Parts: sequence; structure tokens; C-alpha cells
Amino acid sequence: MNASLTQLSLYVQNSPGSMKSVLRVLAEGNIDINGLSVSDMTEYGVLRMILSDPEKAERLLQDAGFAVKATQVIAIDVVDTPGGLYKPVSLMADAGINVEYMYAFGTKLSSHAMIIFRTSDNTRAASVLTEGGIPVLNAEEVRERMYS
Repeated sequence: MNASLTQLSLYVQNSPGSMKSVLRVLAEGNIDINGLSVSDMTEYGVLRMILSDPEKAERLLQDAGFAVKATQVIAIDVVDTPGGLYKPVSLMADAGINVEYMYAFGTKLSSHAMIIFRTSDNTRAASVLTEGGIPVLNAEEVRERMYS
């Protein structure tokens, strides 16, 4: 199983209408947003997205003049209960793997959440999580949880 998932990141100016431009490109390209995170800075924000077709989205966004970076991340499925995130984070910490950032979103599965991680070693993190009984999702499984 390939546990790698492509995330697109863009720097977006922190001003009215900036997000609209990005979202218009994706909407016109029939690209669905499966998950996203926006972190703000003073003049710019970082928009990170998991998309239905990241390769097509990257081309469309670049053609529209956006600087886009593709990054490999991992996705896990957790039961959405208090402490649900503790075990996967603990497994990685105990293995000496640093979580650089993460974000979460709901799925169509009742009481489940999907967590996206960028770690210091995604391959090793996926192995540690799988061995610890945490479901690590590939791109197809992410889509299934979003659209089933």
C-alpha cells in the first residue's frame, strides 16, 4: 500500500478576494477540496489542500499564476472521541518522529475524523502507525471516506 498522499500548498495574500481566486480555479476545473488548512501570517497565509485530483489542480493553479508546492503527507483515520489523537501522536513521539504540522477534517463515516500529518519521516511514521493499529490511508481510501 502506498501511504503517501499529495498535498498542495500555496502562499495566498492576506487580503479580501485572494481565496476567491484560488477557489474559482478549482471550481472551474471541477476539483473537489477534500480537506484544507489555512494558517495566517502578516501579509500572506499558507493554504494547504487535499484535493480530488492534485496533479490537475497543480497544473491549473500554476497556469493561473499561483506558486504551488506539492508535498507528501500521510492521512490516518481516527475515531472522533476524546483521546482519539493521543495514541497516534504518542506512537510517533515514542519512535522519535517529529510532527511538523497536522490538520483534521470530518468524513462521511460516523464518529470518525481524518488527520493529515507532515512529519520528519513520513515513511517511517506510516510504518509505526500501521504497526500500532492506526489505519494509514492512501489517496483512494481518502476519496472513499469523503464520497461514500
